[in-house]
Amino acid sequence: MTTELTYLAVTLILALVQVFLPAGARTVEFGSKWNAGPRDQTPAAKTPLTGRLERAQANLYETLPLFIGAVLIAHVAGRNGALTAWGTALYFWARVVYVPLYAFGVPYVRSLAWTVSFAGLVMILAALFV
Repeated sequence: MTTELTYLAVTLILALVQVFLPAGARTVEFGSKWNAGPRDQTPAAKTPLTGRLERAQANLYETLPLFIGAVLIAHVAGRNGALTAWGTALYFWARVVYVPLYAFGVPYVRSLAWTVSFAGLVMILAALFV
């Protein structure tokens, strides 16, 4: 498996982790009875951590389809190289760093991590055309 596909696979694992982080925080807030119930009405998060984890998850999901598409197109087109290898690594590691930065409310550095992940995505896309 290529470096790029490996980073794609671990990014999908990160996405799964980010499904469970806010879900776990909500269960802590509202209890297992709420979690096992139908959740017809989801109350607003009481703690900033739960809301931040939910927003970090949503933020990943905004660019994840683009990342998946870019990696797969590069792979199928045989455009893997330094740009795609570095791009996938930057995207993944910046997204890993982004989660705790967002969860703990660290400003500016969190935005820097997002920018690095976006730059990684742009690098992969650029490799399709150079």
